[in-house]
Amino acid sequence: MNKLQEKYAKVLLETCLKIDKNQPLFISYNLEISDFVRIITKQAIEMGVKDIYFEGSDPYLKHELLKNLEVEELKKLSFWNKEIWNVYAKKNAAFLMLASENPGLMKDIDSDKMTAMTKYSLETRKEFDNLRDKSMLAWCIAAVPTKDWAKTLYPNSETPIDDLWNAIFDICSVKENDPVKIWNEKIKKLDIRAKKLNDYQFKTLKYKNSNGTDFQIDLPKNHIWASGKTVLANNKEVLVNYPTEEVFASPDCHSAEGIVYSSKPLSYQGVIIEDFWIRFEKGKAVEAHAKKGNETLQNMINICENSNLLGEVALVPYDSPISNTNQIFLETLFDENAACHLALGDSFPECIKDGPNTSKEVLFKEHNMNKCDSHVDFMVGTKDMNIIGITEDKKEVPIFIEGNFTEEFN
Repeated sequence: MNKLQEKYAKVLLETCLKIDKNQPLFISYNLEISDFVRIITKQAIEMGVKDIYFEGSDPYLKHELLKNLEVEELKKLSFWNKEIWNVYAKKNAAFLMLASENPGLMKDIDSDKMTAMTKYSLETRKEFDNLRDKSMLAWCIAAVPTKDWAKTLYPNSETPIDDLWNAIFDICSVKENDPVKIWNEKIKKLDIRAKKLNDYQFKTLKYKNSNGTDFQIDLPKNHIWASGKTVLANNKEVLVNYPTEEVFASPDCHSAEGIVYSSKPLSYQGVIIEDFWIRFEKGKAVEAHAKKGNETLQNMINICENSNLLGEVALVPYDSPISNTNQIFLETLFDENAACHLALGDSFPECIKDGPNTSKEVLFKEHNMNKCDSHVDFMVGTKDMNIIGITEDKKEVPIFIEGNFTEEFN
């Protein structure tokens, strides 16, 4: 297991982040996974990295603080203040965000308080977000197991953490002889798929399936479909999600019409939101309901300005590696790469021509690309999802039939 963890760490540093000698490294992580962070650190130092910032957090301590302190008292603590992200962003650090879930931990915390602190965190790291939007920063999100997360996924296992590690290694091809070659080939295929979609320059996407989704949304002129590979301003190619199976674009945020039903639970702010739907009019989420976690869903939609508008449409085939595990991971990094998804909140400047060189204000006002401090993905893809692309001259092109890409886009 340790050898595979070392191999995983090497891929993260060398292939995903492509970290340079002497480049600062910023690691955000759950304190429970400190053993893996030590592996990352050892390898980074051997590569010549000397400036490493460790943002370790204890979710159980955060839970205790949220339960007993008021918002203004919480803001005086360091746990939710992300100004250090801005400091390291200005130093051109590579950012490694290690995702580890504690499903349902915050279910007894007042959702308004959770929303206030999430908003506060987002507001304190705007320089980081600005430089990331301009494709100036190398960053990557990857998953590492925690005890509670593993037990939730594998309740009958005697070795749940090992089981989750093995699932991550399988999904990320870490057990293969050359995972880097495998992921380079995968990204190449995703880039080809994105190019085919870009060539059509669809005006509208229409979604429909049997669970009730009946929805359409427009794409801005000169939009760009992208894959998980990001080309930085210095021409370095980084993999921001490991793993990734999606191609994605940013829509016209004022155009969404209709209703979408979730296809998987969503873990948000330590709360599980299940069986929910959202209805849109003129781009805005005007009505929503969840059978479980409804209060959190309402706060998620209204957490900040423009968080009720969409900033992403992403296409993932139902017949894909993560989906075929038949496992709901309760971690968006995996679940969003197992199903078509949408995202409320911020758009991606790289998803329109010259976007990284254009201010977010201009992108919002002139191209209808959402400008928002928040970005939350939720899954809508099913095995019977049908998606049609409509061109400027009103030609209808099937993109998805029965949950998967048509042959033209495969």
